[in-house]
Amino acid sequence: MLELNQVTKHYGSRTALDGVTLDIAAGEVIAIIGPSGCGKSTLLKTINGLEPIQGGTITFDGTQIAPGRTDWRSVRQDIGMVFQSYELFPHLNVMQNLLLGPKVVQRADTNSARERASELLARVGLAGREEAMPRELSGGQKQRVAIVRALMMNPKVLLLDEITASLDPEIVREVLDVVADLAKSGITMLLVTHEMPFARAVSDRVVFMDAGRIVETGKPEEFFDNPQTERAQRFLDRFVF
Repeated sequence: MLELNQVTKHYGSRTALDGVTLDIAAGEVIAIIGPSGCGKSTLLKTINGLEPIQGGTITFDGTQIAPGRTDWRSVRQDIGMVFQSYELFPHLNVMQNLLLGPKVVQRADTNSARERASELLARVGLAGREEAMPRELSGGQKQRVAIVRALMMNPKVLLLDEITASLDPEIVREVLDVVADLAKSGITMLLVTHEMPFARAVSDRVVFMDAGRIVETGKPEEFFDNPQTERAQRFLDRFVF
């Protein structure tokens, strides 16, 4: 589904991604972990075209995507992204936020889109909140609406960028439960997270990054129980499992 080959990204003299190579199969759930500033979020943004790359290639569903040659409006319908800051339009209610993409970008039938939105809201535990304004929702509820908004476009790949980072600890679980349910549904997902037990529970593979590079990859039980690199071991020593 996705192939990254020697992807590099620079911010001035700082190298954010340093020759990242990674293949992701359809239906695979990849947890991307590592210390702050190691390039995890930047990696997701390059896949979604929010940050241009300076070297290497990214291939999505058999087609190479690159700055200047890609219709990102079309690609982003297939590669959805959820941010840690929700990014809901504050002047629109929940249903209006959810219908905006399908109606404007996909020219979807309003009644069909509204029905799908209500079904997805029920799936994430927000049935009946269609008319609520974002200011009336908790952080966890806003994040669940943001997830539904991405799903409204029927993406082939879903990118989740530290979606619990801005949430109070007591409501993190309600968002993680939604992601765990999505993981079982077969959608391809790349999730950047600092929630190590969650990464272990939902992912098919763990990617550990440091200093813009992929240091180690492996199945979650192998990575967390027996990391193969000294750098991964030092990182995991900070956590209690």
